[in-house]
Amino acid sequence: MNTIQVVGIIAGACTSISLLPQLIKTVKEKKGGDISYLMLGILLIGLGLWIWYGILKNDYPIIITNALSFVLNILIIFFNIWYRK
Repeated sequence: MNTIQVVGIIAGACTSISLLPQLIKTVKEKKGGDISYLMLGILLIGLGLWIWYGILKNDYPIIITNALSFVLNILIIFFNIWYRK
């Protein structure tokens, strides 16, 4: 693994992990927050395109880190809707 790959993995991991505090807070407090679903929708499209790009380039760090971000964003949306009821 070269330096470029290591930097890419660390950057992707930091980006993905940054969503965990929001998800944990939402689940712990069992309360949906005031979030922009439009922003999250656009973000999900972007993440989906990054995953596709990673697949086209056969670049597993891009695929894995963006897939993790995609799943965490879906969970944030799900729990925000779930706890609003």
